[in-house]
Amino acid sequence: MKDAAAVKGTNRQDRAGQDRDGGDGNRPALTARGERTRAKLLESAEAVFAERSFDEASIVQITQRAGVAMGTFYLYFPSKQAVFSELVRDLGHRLRVEIAQAIEGLERRTHIEREGFRAFFEFTRRHPGLYRIIRSAESVDRDVFEEHYERLAEGYVEGLSTAMDTGEFRQQDPMVLAYLLMGIAEMVGMRWILWRPEGQVSDELLEQLIAFIRHGAAAEPPDAPRTR
Repeated sequence: MKDAAAVKGTNRQDRAGQDRDGGDGNRPALTARGERTRAKLLESAEAVFAERSFDEASIVQITQRAGVAMGTFYLYFPSKQAVFSELVRDLGHRLRVEIAQAIEGLERRTHIEREGFRAFFEFTRRHPGLYRIIRSAESVDRDVFEEHYERLAEGYVEGLSTAMDTGEFRQQDPMVLAYLLMGIAEMVGMRWILWRPEGQVSDELLEQLIAFIRHGAAAEPPDAPRTR
């Protein structure tokens, strides 16, 4: 998955202001208690939007689940769409942080891919509503929907480009490869985590995935026979 240094750089941008058109970057600083309340509202929103469509979900449901008054909600978010958009950004930010932590200190690209995918699958297991929420964003807030994938791809492209420069991966368009690998991760996570009661990607399946990447993206040894 992503290059660790690139992810860290993205995380610094996230902390400074998660969304490019306002959002976290423009909201006033909160007390520790305020941050906890805001986090509780986002956690509640995640559960509500995972269970219901955007239109079916309500602020009342979010506040009731969070155990806060309706008026408290509006201290943090001006509308249902605002909390939804911030939730998408928050999930993306936390996912990128977990991937960065998982690949910290790794140098070989295949090792980075293995542990990055493992972190993505574990995050998906713990946040089963992730797919539904992100897909809802396409119609609820197209900008934040595209931003979610663009930010995932940013560090990925940088890490893949480095692997190509060092000869570990063969030269190709790193943006295309990043989106191909992101698509593989999403489909595997859907099939083996969301569709299965046990919700887990086995080590054997993960190794098959890495073998596919190795043969599809990695550079061939100089003396490797070429097949037609």
